[in-house]
Amino acid sequence: MELTIPAAVARAARDFGDAEALADPLAGPGGLRLSHRDLGERVTAVTGALIDAGVGPGDRVALWAPNGWHWVLAALGTLGAGAALVPVSTRFTGSEALDVIGRSRARALFVAGDFLGVDRLGALMRAAGPDDLDRLELVVRVPQEWDAFLQAGSMAEARRRAKSVRPADVSDIMFTSGTTGRSKGAMTSHERSLGVARAWADCARLSPGDRYLVVNPFFHTFGFKAGILACLVSGATLVPQPVFDAGEAMRLVEAERITVLPGAPAIYQMILDHPERAARDLSSLRLAVTGAADVPVALVERMRRELSFETVLTAYGLTEAVVATMCRPGDPPEVVSATSGRAAAGFEVMIGRSAEILLRGPNLMLGYLDDPDATRAAIDGDGWLRTGDAGRLDADGYLTITGRLKDMYICGGFNVYPAEVEQVLARLDGVAESAVVGVPDPRLGEVGRAYVVPRPGHVLAEADVLAFCRERLANYKVPRRVEFRDTLPRNPSGKVLKRVLREEP
Repeated sequence: MELTIPAAVARAARDFGDAEALADPLAGPGGLRLSHRDLGERVTAVTGALIDAGVGPGDRVALWAPNGWHWVLAALGTLGAGAALVPVSTRFTGSEALDVIGRSRARALFVAGDFLGVDRLGALMRAAGPDDLDRLELVVRVPQEWDAFLQAGSMAEARRRAKSVRPADVSDIMFTSGTTGRSKGAMTSHERSLGVARAWADCARLSPGDRYLVVNPFFHTFGFKAGILACLVSGATLVPQPVFDAGEAMRLVEAERITVLPGAPAIYQMILDHPERAARDLSSLRLAVTGAADVPVALVERMRRELSFETVLTAYGLTEAVVATMCRPGDPPEVVSATSGRAAAGFEVMIGRSAEILLRGPNLMLGYLDDPDATRAAIDGDGWLRTGDAGRLDADGYLTITGRLKDMYICGGFNVYPAEVEQVLARLDGVAESAVVGVPDPRLGEVGRAYVVPRPGHVLAEADVLAFCRERLANYKVPRRVEFRDTLPRNPSGKVLKRVLREEP
């Protein structure tokens, strides 16, 4: 069994050969299709070019681009060079991306030249100070500079470097916000990343005959590890979608004969409600894996009945553990809806104080980048990870999420930490204090509602507050509503009672 991602790439090229590894029909006229053998050769070329540019073992390479074949090759090529991958959310503003790129001390950056009408490199440069990007020695705009970048590099040296990568080497640093609002970089090794990918592929029963539409962003652990790496170890064909659109997703399912379509509950609801659904042939679909929010049993039943899914599963995970529990094929709709499955990927699950979910297993993160205090606070001396989520286990070991000990809420499948939004609001002139909570939303699961107390003598408008947030936060973090108050409800110790705010209509 291969214990490094470069070795897994080489093994896939040998074992699956001319079978299709990657189909990107949206990549310009005619799209792009690569066999597993072709994928291996192209990844090696990227590794060689990075080595020629001076990227070495232990360096960090940031990747700020949408789902697509460039992302796959850049990521796998980076890992072949012995460097660690630092994915950056395409929803980030220039300031947010600068924070991740700077604190990771990235030496190289792949960045989308233009995506959704935004010049990301320009946004990064505008946000940067005189010395903020001094460590960046290589910047490759994708796709504009891709071909020129690949001109250099020795294939022989690339293969030698890839073979020297060790299982315990850091494969990726995934930044995730904490309840304090400061993001933390969760580090994972090659061996652990592959362990998660294999476990997910086994639970999902992925095989070389599957065609997997990945709508989850590659910059997220689910898109990268349960998407790219899961396809790599199972031989399934990877089909990326840069931005989820229900109509386009259905077209791809029909044209590419997609069999596997995981995602947040909202994407299935949008497909079910789409006016063109009846005109599309979705009969190839066999597997859906969802979670990240409550999943009504009626939705599970409709997915099976109206979208042709043979199997609908739910799962629970987080950046520090990726996939910790998962339902299994054959579980009834009531179990899939009410629980997040049972332990997977070698994890143990235990309920601790205050009903907190604790996890321990071989695929846990190594720790937080440059933050030993946060690592010790998250993982105790016995190896148990404190998730900050509350839950209960039934007699069969199935986990039900009963609440969140943290203030975090989930908007369209993305975690939102109110403290980060509140810190941005605190910088708006005229805001004395604020509190942000997640409230139910029929489409996105939850959205933010901000309660703002204006400073005396200041008049604030909702539109101005939201515009201020949009300039500084990814769109899923921006509150959908703003309520102005003279005061906020507090307990005797002065802490804001967010529970009271959440219960408001």
